[in-house]
Amino acid sequence: MAKQLQARRLDGIAYNPWVEMAQLTSQYEAVNLGQGFPDFPPPDFAVEAFRQAVTSDFMLNQYTRGFGYPPLTKILASFFGKLLGQEIDPSKDVLVTVGAYGALFTAFQALVDEGDEVIIIEPFFDCYETMTLMAGGCPVFVPLKPTPTQNGELGSSNWQLDPTELASKFTSRTKMLILNTPNNPLGKVFSRAEVELVARLCQQHDVLCVSDEVYQWLVFDGCQHISIASLPGMWERTLTIGSAGKTFSATGWKVGWVLGPDALLRHLRTVHQNAVYHCPTQAQAAVARSFEREQQHFGQPSSYFVQFPRDMQRCRDHMVRSVQLVGLRPMNPQGSYFFMADISDFRNKIPDLPGAVDEPFDKRFIKWMIKEKGLVALPVSVFYSTQHQRQFDHYIRFCFVKNESTLQAMDKKLQEWKDELQA
Repeated sequence: MAKQLQARRLDGIAYNPWVEMAQLTSQYEAVNLGQGFPDFPPPDFAVEAFRQAVTSDFMLNQYTRGFGYPPLTKILASFFGKLLGQEIDPSKDVLVTVGAYGALFTAFQALVDEGDEVIIIEPFFDCYETMTLMAGGCPVFVPLKPTPTQNGELGSSNWQLDPTELASKFTSRTKMLILNTPNNPLGKVFSRAEVELVARLCQQHDVLCVSDEVYQWLVFDGCQHISIASLPGMWERTLTIGSAGKTFSATGWKVGWVLGPDALLRHLRTVHQNAVYHCPTQAQAAVARSFEREQQHFGQPSSYFVQFPRDMQRCRDHMVRSVQLVGLRPMNPQGSYFFMADISDFRNKIPDLPGAVDEPFDKRFIKWMIKEKGLVALPVSVFYSTQHQRQFDHYIRFCFVKNESTLQAMDKKLQEWKDELQA
């Protein structure tokens, strides 16, 4: 056709780092420590809940309420209402979506207008920028700053917001701020003081907050997750996004949700009903039963939300120790599936990295590591705006939510790498 095929809103956003890394992983049969998914089963009770949803009631093969299967919206309202200190109406204050990704897209489409500014804290999950642009908004970036301790150590807690810099990003055009805690890719859990700072600025400037809390149950070392919607004056201006995939280690179920006041959610429902309209009924039924089970066990040793972070902390500690064998410098995460590792020491040790000369260093390093060492991670520069990529292109991201066989395969690759260094 002579006419331009794609809509202008797609200009400049076609590249997706996950697609490229998946292709390289497959091509070289490397150990995948890059993508954020568990390679082990969901808990038995969740699998059984899904089995029952598929086999017990034939009507679960049919449509359910478009904005969420009623037993699921009811348990989400009850469960999170207690955590947030709110009376949540399951019919108005809860929207079930096709994963947290669908929740984010629906929120941007419903609330961001042409020319609206959206504050994004770096590093950030890459879709925040593209979804802002697709909605016609203008992303405004503010980076977390690494501040090493006196002994030079750097963990995720040492990356902090500059309050003055953050405040300077708010203008009369600011519509929304995106908060992601625990953070992907850094693994930072924002402290109460940091969340209160964000809340204070949002209220001062009459700005909405989208709080991406998909990793809220994965916090380590005694850290506490703070939901910004639980702070005074924030429920009415906050959308809290969650994910059954991350909550119950079932990313393929693609069940997410948004919690918030009806004054905001009514606009998301308009987008939802004119897009996907409806999410798979059986998966929603399985998630509902899984939350009902967790509500009965909440806070007890038998709770999955107690057991899962304990088990994943062991995986985290294993991987953090292992990558140091070859000179990578990991930063201990407080939460999430991920940690970042500093690769600065390799900058002058590998002269012939693959890729274009103008590509960020971390991206070229990853290509080399996949091809030469059989290990996959992700370049952290893809989690930054173009203007800041070069400042942070000496980090890579690992996913440690992996089973024992994957960790053993990783150890074997790292030992071979170490032997080559010592040869």
